[in-house]
This record gives sequence, structure tokens and C-alpha cells, in this order.
Amino acid sequence: MNQIGPDGVETLPHPLIDVPAVPASCRSVLVERARYEWRPTDGGDPAALAEQFLAAHGLPVTDLTRPAAHESTGVCGAALYVSAAAGALMAGGPTGAPNPAPALPELAVVVYGHAPRVAEPPLSPTQGRWWLGEWQDSWTPRQHAAAVRAVRAAIGRGDVYQVNVVGHAAARYTGDPGPALARLAGLPGARYGGTLRGDGWMIGCASPETLIEVTDGRVSTRPIKGTRPATAAGRRDLLASAKERAEHIMIVDLERNDLARVARTGSVRVDELFAVRRWCDLWQAESTVSAALADGLGLAALLRAVCPGGSVTGAPKHAALHHVAALEPVGRGAGMGALGWVGPGRIDLGLTIRTAAADADRLHLWAGGGITWDSDPDAEVAEAAAKAAPVRALLAAD
Repeated sequence: MNQIGPDGVETLPHPLIDVPAVPASCRSVLVERARYEWRPTDGGDPAALAEQFLAAHGLPVTDLTRPAAHESTGVCGAALYVSAAAGALMAGGPTGAPNPAPALPELAVVVYGHAPRVAEPPLSPTQGRWWLGEWQDSWTPRQHAAAVRAVRAAIGRGDVYQVNVVGHAAARYTGDPGPALARLAGLPGARYGGTLRGDGWMIGCASPETLIEVTDGRVSTRPIKGTRPATAAGRRDLLASAKERAEHIMIVDLERNDLARVARTGSVRVDELFAVRRWCDLWQAESTVSAALADGLGLAALLRAVCPGGSVTGAPKHAALHHVAALEPVGRGAGMGALGWVGPGRIDLGLTIRTAAADADRLHLWAGGGITWDSDPDAEVAEAAAKAAPVRALLAAD
């Protein structure tokens, strides 16, 4: 465990905070006040520890239905990062293979306060020119396809209805990874574009997907399932695909069930179903599920209900997590977790798809897709590559 108290250095320039979902009006005046990082060797329940740390620093997270207002002085809010492994632990499932970037924590909570407005500092000097080496995949296309076939066999046995299968790749780098990871926020459709960094690690996110949003006591999730090239023909094909629609509706039903665990009875509803939206060069199908939170519900209970996200696990969630742990040779690390903002009266966490992370000398990237009975192994391998391609290209740019 790593906990850092207030820095107290008000006179130094403060870096621009670009955590996904940070209030736009506060980005240039935020300063880090305290930090908590958790790894499995620390023990304890990461959901409860996150809630306790935030509450101890003045954020109202023990009852998310209680009205709270953002203040222009004092604590503004906090960045919250939950890895896929921490989410699996919160759900009572297996955490899977080890994190390929062990410098990354599995949970990070960073509390920010307001500081006097200052000019943005210059970018940190690079350690030589930025260079990114060749990506090395943790499994071959043939191994990826074999995992797809294994999931189809499990579906045939009745073990699961759907499992999300994710691959990992890593590339050596030299220089400062900060500017490269920050560029991801500029990808079209990156609703949760931004970064979070710590000692020896950094995460860059270009996610379009909402894991959980809480405003005025109402909770929403926006699962994304179904992908096609962003062409007119691709859009028509996505809308007409029985396979993609069935896969999507399975996850919508799973998310309805997840929200029902923390909602007022009878309040869960599907606000939008199978809306086609664009991310970079892909069409994707998105739905919105919402509910009124149960009275007295705290952040820890909410995280246990929704983590890890159903669109990156499968259905039923617990059974899918066991197949993920058995099939994926490398841990999901910063991918397929959650990253966003917790503030007074507002929580907004994106699902960390289209997400990369840096450790001391390598960049890491994860991509995959949901597997159903109708999945074609070669098509699933190609879809994962299509999702990773825009991120890889932007990270390689000078």
C-alpha cells in the first residue's frame, strides 16, 4: 500500500490534470492532495478501502443518494482507477493471470483540491527522442482463435452464454511516454479520454464506454457491444446482424441485473437500445441502462455491483470470469477496468477499453471482444486488431 499525504508545496507550478471526466472548469486549478495505491499483497477489500479513503478526505461517498454540491474551495474530487483484477476481486471472482506491468497498482485513488490559477508548466523534458519499438503480442492469432473456439465449446456445454476474450501486447520505448499517452484523448469518440500517472507508471485512455455514472441519485451504465468498419455498408451490416444484436442484448440484460442489486425496486429501465455510434474508424452499438439508487447506498457497494464491467467479462459474469482466468495467458492490467472521477454528487467512470499503460520501459495495450456461439474465430481476431490499430498508430507518432 502506498498512501501519500498533502504535498503542501503551493508555490510550485501545478501540472494540468487531465483525468477522464474531471470537471472542465477545474482542470487548470487542481493540485494533488493525497493518494492511495493498493496491490493484492496489501490485503483487504479494495472497494471498502477506496470508499474509506475518499470519505476520510471529505468526499460524500458513504451515501450516494444524499445531495452534495461542488465547492470552489477545498477538495474538488478524486481520480479513481480500478483494474480488471481488482474488479474481479470485488465481484468475488478469480483475478486471472498476473499483471504484465507490475509497477501499476490495482487500485489508485488520487484526491485533488483547488489551488490558485497558474500558468501551465512546460512539458517535461524527454529522455531523448520518443521511440516506440515493435509490438509483441502475448499470444499468436492462432492461440487467440483457439481461445475463441474454447469459449464456443463452453457455450455448447451450457457453461456460459458469452465470454469476452482479451489479448495483450507490449512494446519497448525510450523517452517520455506522457505526451504519447496524452494523445489518446484526442481520438474521435473518446468520451473518457485522459491520463493518470504515478511513480513509475502511467495510464492513457481513449474509451468511449461509460461503466457507471451517478448524478442526483440516479445511476447509468452504457454498455458497448457490436463492431463494424465505419462505412455505410458497415453500419447497415451492424444493424442487420442477428449475432451482434443477440450478443448486445445479453450484456444489456446483465447490466440490468447488476444495477438491480443497488437500485430502488422497480426503477431499472433501458433508456436506449442498440444505438449505433462511431469510435475512430469503427461503428459500435451502445445502450443506456439506468436506475434510481437505493437509499443509503455507498460507493463500495456500487463498485461491487458493477465491477468488472459486463461488456468485458460476459454472461453470467462469475462463470465468464472463470473462463477468462483459464484462457488468457497475461493479466488485463489497466485494460478492462475503470477510470474516471468521483466528486460531490457525481461519479463518472469509464470502462478502460482502448487503454494503454506505461511502466519503466514498456507500453502495454489490451484489446478483445465478446464471444458467442455464432462467433467466427478469424473474425474475432481481426476485430481485436481493428480496435487496437488506432491506439497503436497514435502511440507510435512522434
